[in-house]
Amino acid sequence: MAEYSVFSLLKNALTGNKDWKPAWRKPDPKASYDVIVIGGGGHGLSTAYYLAKEHGITNVAVLEKGWLGSGNVGRNTTAVRSNYLLPANTRFYEHSMKLWENLSHDLNYNVMFSQRGCLNLAHTPAQLDDFARRGNAMRHLGVDAELMTTAEIARLVPALDVSATARFPIVGGLMQRRAGTARHDAVAWGYARGADRRGVDIIENCEVTGFLRDGDRISGVSTSRGEIRAKKVAVAVAGSTGQVMRLAGIDTMPIESHVLQAFVTESLKPFINTVLTFGMGHFYMSQSDKGGLVYGGDLDGYNSYAQRGSLPVVDEVMSEMLALFPGLARVRMLRSWGGVCDMSMDGSPIITTGPLPGMYLNCGWCYGGFKATPASGWCFAWTIAKDEPHDFNAPFTLDRFHRGLVIDDKGQGATPRLH
Repeated sequence: MAEYSVFSLLKNALTGNKDWKPAWRKPDPKASYDVIVIGGGGHGLSTAYYLAKEHGITNVAVLEKGWLGSGNVGRNTTAVRSNYLLPANTRFYEHSMKLWENLSHDLNYNVMFSQRGCLNLAHTPAQLDDFARRGNAMRHLGVDAELMTTAEIARLVPALDVSATARFPIVGGLMQRRAGTARHDAVAWGYARGADRRGVDIIENCEVTGFLRDGDRISGVSTSRGEIRAKKVAVAVAGSTGQVMRLAGIDTMPIESHVLQAFVTESLKPFINTVLTFGMGHFYMSQSDKGGLVYGGDLDGYNSYAQRGSLPVVDEVMSEMLALFPGLARVRMLRSWGGVCDMSMDGSPIITTGPLPGMYLNCGWCYGGFKATPASGWCFAWTIAKDEPHDFNAPFTLDRFHRGLVIDDKGQGATPRLH
């Protein structure tokens, strides 16, 4: 398969770029595998990659109902951070951050990870106190965090309205310097290529239509391309988790599926060199390498499996952008898209064995799925290979909702759409 280096780049440049090899194979499904991973997004692909790389399990198939990366991995705002409050989330996302920092080298594929920082704006003294608490919790666990004054923020983001007459005056902020962005498509492609090089079969246009059983145990899947058996079946389908689990006879899950929109403007000259979040609403923004402002906000508020959004959220997100940057009023929005998020009851993920013998479950990513991609796959692969969780994902069980051990980082209660 394709190998990338300065020498291959020069060779193909001299031959008109006509001889590049495919990044991954297009195999037909085999009759059986050791592991089937349902879902060809970032989490499914990273799981397959780490199964092969870390555990030597290479007889693996990734089944994707559409084309590779057609779900949420290509429909997000690309932010990467580990600035969480509660220890379980902080340790997990910091592990992900450390994997991000070496990911391009590990995959031999440029995922365009840019550590430009993430700044959370505070608009009241109480909110700044809350950010100080979170920053102290992060630093206690070895994660970088610093409080910034209004003057420091003004120097970092000159276009931001930091005046006393702003609609929501800014009193400070919390910065994580190691946070940043990555190219979402490149992450999917890099993991796909890396998994393929280690023998994993990536099978596109292969929709799972049911589960095979030996007694109570899941022993494979029926698909649009025939039956495929496996010793272990892992589900990593994000917003489609409820639909897929119903095929296995599980009708109730502690998650809801909601649409989350994202937007990008026309290309501008360098405007903002960090990821910025709004403290008086739900708004976040960064600038892509092409110059477009990439931004998003809150969920659409209703349950849906459609990859499109509604105009009220467009109006809300634009209003919040202009509250921070009045000078952007005449900038044109270029395009928008929607992802289907699996919002858990406490805002934290589920990475676990079960809920049926032979099945493994990865879901409940809420807003945090993209930034978690490396750690999610790494921990899920560990769980599948060893039939037990790693310390990083041990708190993220399915039964925590029955036991009352919720991990509610935002303190919003058991209301998925608020997380």
